[in-house]
Amino acid sequence: MATLLISDLHLDEERPDISRAFLRFLKERASQAEALYILGDFFEVWIGDDAMSPFQCSIAKALRDVADRGTRIFFMHGNRDFLVGRSFCRQAGCSLLRDPSRIELNGAPVLLMHGDTLCTRDIAYMRFRRRLRNPLSTWLLRHLPLSKRQQLARKWRDASRQQVRQKAAEIVDVTPEEIPRIMAEHGVLTLIHGHTHRPAVHVLQVNGRDARRIVLGDWNRQGWVLEIDDRGYHLDAFPIH
Repeated sequence: MATLLISDLHLDEERPDISRAFLRFLKERASQAEALYILGDFFEVWIGDDAMSPFQCSIAKALRDVADRGTRIFFMHGNRDFLVGRSFCRQAGCSLLRDPSRIELNGAPVLLMHGDTLCTRDIAYMRFRRRLRNPLSTWLLRHLPLSKRQQLARKWRDASRQQVRQKAAEIVDVTPEEIPRIMAEHGVLTLIHGHTHRPAVHVLQVNGRDARRIVLGDWNRQGWVLEIDDRGYHLDAFPIH
């Protein structure tokens, strides 16, 4: 049975085509898999488990249905949905993963990340991330009135879109020197991440050994999945319409 990895679906009621494609993916592929790993930015925005919309509840139920049929599901926070908590995970039948997480796939250690912490040249974002992901800040955010959280979410989303358009491409991509450093730190020769929306398989050297960095694609014009089975690793695109 295969292991599937996806990221950056940015699920939102404004993009029903992506939601429909994801539900098809669950039925046709994830339900037949041994495990499904979701590496962040699964939702376009998440303001707290206590504020789940009917749409978000329907996604949780769809995940739970797949989990109940035997597929193990793992969820990692992204920069858009870092407030996803244990309540959602219970409803969706998934386990929360730390970022980064070192797991074993096909008998070898692999490092999983969302990928935003690899973009160290984006100094303003890294500073903002450290401030926002501080446990005290996270606690305060979860306890703000719902209307205030909705307002902040809209503000951050608009600011993020504007900054991506304005910043140079190399700023919003990973820092090349950071890749072998973090792979060596965790003792792996394979790194899998999303966030940058630049799907590819990169070959590199880590401590003089051949290594690879696999970047998952975002679901926008098409869907992306990394499938791992006894034949190896396969990064595939597929239509969402």
